Amino acid sequence: MGILQWCGAGLIALCAVGGPAAADVTVSQANAVAVPAATRMAALFGAERDALASLAPDALARPLRKAAPLSDTISYTEAFVDAQPFAKGGEDWSCLTKALYFEARGETVAGQFAVAEVILNRVDSPLYPKSVCGVVGQRGGGGCQFSYVCDGHPDAMRETGAYQEVGKIAAIMLAGAPRALTKGATHFHTSAVRPRWAHRFPRTAVIGAHLFYRQPGALPATP
Repeated sequence: MGILQWCGAGLIALCAVGGPAAADVTVSQANAVAVPAATRMAALFGAERDALASLAPDALARPLRKAAPLSDTISYTEAFVDAQPFAKGGEDWSCLTKALYFEARGETVAGQFAVAEVILNRVDSPLYPKSVCGVVGQRGGGGCQFSYVCDGHPDAMRETGAYQEVGKIAAIMLAGAPRALTKGATHFHTSAVRPRWAHRFPRTAVIGAHLFYRQPGALPATP
């Protein structure tokens, strides 16, 4: 432990010892007796010594625990997602959560992560808008890139459980989780339809009811 950390521990210990007394006694600063600097330093280091003595014998030798890399902690399971804290984010989080809710809430957890990959892959591509909200709200060709945007229905997310699940997945992906499911996919569709571009783009994955494709030239080649 460095000198600054020792001093910090000493200050904390000193505050802990002196706090209650200070709360119960009001001292007039105008009439306070000056305490010599040497006495104050002795009290400070004495409190530091007492604080260090209270530590476990091996406490100073223990290595700091490092957080596991995000790639090592992701599991595409309900149990993993349920165990994550729910925390709202900014505009990108809101737009990604809404897209996952309306486009993939009926899919497996892996299927929802896969749709999030498609959206974020588009954000990274020079062929698409540079934000999540721009990607999911993009229009063109007489329609919308994501069907819920143009279906005429209110975008109310009434299923609380589904909303919390996709909100957690959105936060995980925006935090930098690896995109390991779709091999750089930029498009997807359900097995019930066959869009015109499907025969021109290489298929990269099939997850649940969704088929995933990579637009040529949209992103650097994926190994």
